[in-house]
Amino acid sequence: MNHTKSHHIYALRTRLSIIFSPKFIHSLSQTHLSLHQTKQTHASALLHAQLPHNISVSASLILGYAFHGDPTSARLLFQQTVPHSTTAFLWNTLIRGYSIAGVGVGLEVYNQMVRIGVRPDDHTFPFVLKACADGCEVRKGQEVHGSSVKLGFESDVFVGNTLLWFYGNCRGLRDAERVFDEMPEKDLVSWNTMLGVFSVNECWVEVLDLFREMQLRSGFKPNAVSIVSVLPVCADVEDQVTAGKIHGYIVKVGLDFQVTVCNALLDVYGKCGNVDALKQVFGEMVKTNLVTWNAVITSFGSKGHYRDALDVFRLMIDEGLKPNSITISSFLPMLVELEFFKAGREVHGFSIRMGLETDTFIANSLIDMYAKFGRSTEASNVFYKLDSKNVVSWNAMVANVAQNKLELAAVRLVRQMQDYGELPNSVTFTNVLPACARIGLVRPGKEIHARSIRMGRALDLFVSNALTDMYVKSGHLKLARNVFNISLRDEVSYNILLLGYSQTSDCLESLSLFSEMQLMGLKQDNVSFMGVLSACANLIAIKQGKEIHGFLLRKLFHIHLFVCNSLLDFYIKCGRIDLGRNIFDRMTNRDVASWNAMIMGYGMLGEVDTAIDLFENMRKDDVEYDSVSFIAVLSACSHGGLLEKGRKYFDELKARGIEPTQMHYACMVDLLGRAGLMEEAAELIKGLPIVPDANIWGALLGACRIYGNLELATWAAEHLFELKPEHSGYYTLLSNMYAETGRWDDAKRIRELMKSRKVKKSPGCSWVQIGDQAHAFVVGEKIEGLDLGLWLAESG
Repeated sequence: MNHTKSHHIYALRTRLSIIFSPKFIHSLSQTHLSLHQTKQTHASALLHAQLPHNISVSASLILGYAFHGDPTSARLLFQQTVPHSTTAFLWNTLIRGYSIAGVGVGLEVYNQMVRIGVRPDDHTFPFVLKACADGCEVRKGQEVHGSSVKLGFESDVFVGNTLLWFYGNCRGLRDAERVFDEMPEKDLVSWNTMLGVFSVNECWVEVLDLFREMQLRSGFKPNAVSIVSVLPVCADVEDQVTAGKIHGYIVKVGLDFQVTVCNALLDVYGKCGNVDALKQVFGEMVKTNLVTWNAVITSFGSKGHYRDALDVFRLMIDEGLKPNSITISSFLPMLVELEFFKAGREVHGFSIRMGLETDTFIANSLIDMYAKFGRSTEASNVFYKLDSKNVVSWNAMVANVAQNKLELAAVRLVRQMQDYGELPNSVTFTNVLPACARIGLVRPGKEIHARSIRMGRALDLFVSNALTDMYVKSGHLKLARNVFNISLRDEVSYNILLLGYSQTSDCLESLSLFSEMQLMGLKQDNVSFMGVLSACANLIAIKQGKEIHGFLLRKLFHIHLFVCNSLLDFYIKCGRIDLGRNIFDRMTNRDVASWNAMIMGYGMLGEVDTAIDLFENMRKDDVEYDSVSFIAVLSACSHGGLLEKGRKYFDELKARGIEPTQMHYACMVDLLGRAGLMEEAAELIKGLPIVPDANIWGALLGACRIYGNLELATWAAEHLFELKPEHSGYYTLLSNMYAETGRWDDAKRIRELMKSRKVKKSPGCSWVQIGDQAHAFVVGEKIEGLDLGLWLAESG
């Protein structure tokens, strides 16, 4: 019996020695045990009288509870054990535990500890300073810093390192630098922490300078942490030279076997555009992870190497790796660039099989992909199946419907997203405003404008530019100018308004804005020159246009296709088709717009044979005809009275599958009318598949004036009075026709109708240039003047 009892006592002591050995106590503070096992150990310690007096066991259990997010149990255990504690050890443990559990009451524990007279030790300050950094408690952190100095811990390297991290995390860059400079002893962690502080605060130059100093003066060799801190900075500033030196150091000291280091190298070479070095690093990596593959795919994509990215993605699948949301969401836009719609659908199917379809990042990329492929329905299906939508999801969907000409749906979506509690941001507004502009939706555009003001987004440069563009395209230039005047401005802001004015009777404003751009030091680009040349063309300002042409030659802008086309348009509208032809003949690259401009120009000047020769030469130059090409050649045929050629080209237009527009039909009516085939012209109008516009009726009315067909003229004029009631020319023409045939009562009736509608004839206007001053006159009265010398000055 005694032997059995002795055996049980021995076994119990052995078990307790194992359970509460230092090694096992240490394991309690790790994540090895589940919450249930931690509670079992706690119960066992109570059963065997290890608690509350055993401080080590209590501290390990406190950390165990903290790891599993149970700060209440940790606090209760602390309160039971702290009466048996005489040092800061247990207090430090609770502060650390609260930090682990994400509970922001660690500073209260520190305050209580100080109040009751427990002296902080060298471990207290790092834990407390971390709590200050987590909550960005700057004043408290400075107070703790002062306490550490008073208690003589200013020379403690661990305290110093934590102070660096605290100030860096709270944007106290200068304080961090001062602490670093005053540290009597620094270790490798000190240097790495300071590198991290500079990096977080985007002090790229300071990071690189400190890294060089570390190599030369610190006595420490940079380790993997140092390298991973510096290489992203090289990537951001695209410093490939420094990156190459670091790469050499990595190989020399054998850090090229570490995945994190190699991933950082991949990132820097990718952002610097060194594809060969990227491939070399990737090919030599002994071990890779998902971050590696994502870095390679993203790097290839960012530099336009989409096929390489596709090959890496396929290789990744073949290697048996499972792509994550970052892989797929970054890869889908590349398939859009490659125009691989089928591959995009395959990736969509793959994400469904992998259970990733409902991932918000992937769904957003799928919406964007389908939208850019013009598959609005598929994009909508992805959007409406998404349970968790964020503002990016809504923005992608707004862009989807706006890009696919569903402008009203885009406006409705912006309202709907607010009903679902998601606030529009600058991206939302810049997506929906162009949709309003395209179909002239001024009222919704104004609502969005008001919303952007209430949300404080109206001063955002992209939003203000979108607002200006919306008002310009909606024909509300005064409102566009108001937005422009109160907003931040860049080159795009000026170009939007400059182009807008160039198409109106206020062309002079375009020239003024062009001048203002130079005075503001803004760089004029192709769009700026296209706008000012268009204004010069409308003003017939040949001298100023030539001077701009000279400026373009000096700055080599004349080699740009769009600028060349604007010069063609300018010279043609100014009646100098000879100069336009010189430009056309010297153009190394001509597009359909170049040919169309010349054909239209020769047609307007009555050089019909030349216009038709150019039209035929387009075929030889392998330039595909478009809708405007046929408008140009039909117009030329009309001016030259080439009826049969006109009929032939109209038939060819339909044979090519080009849908005839109002302008094509207007050209045909004009062609038939000039040939005296008035009844055929009238029958053509009656049989049109579309409702005739003012151009068609105007062509018929003009022909009637030539041949004196009063009956058809009356028919055409009645429609024109409805379509353009403010246009004085139609009333005058019909009234004159009545007067010429002696129908004075009808002529008087038209004049009275014109008067009742308050329609006034536009007075003739003459432009006169004296020196560098352009003046406009009407009936001997000066209207306005413009200093044209200023905007012609070069910016240097």
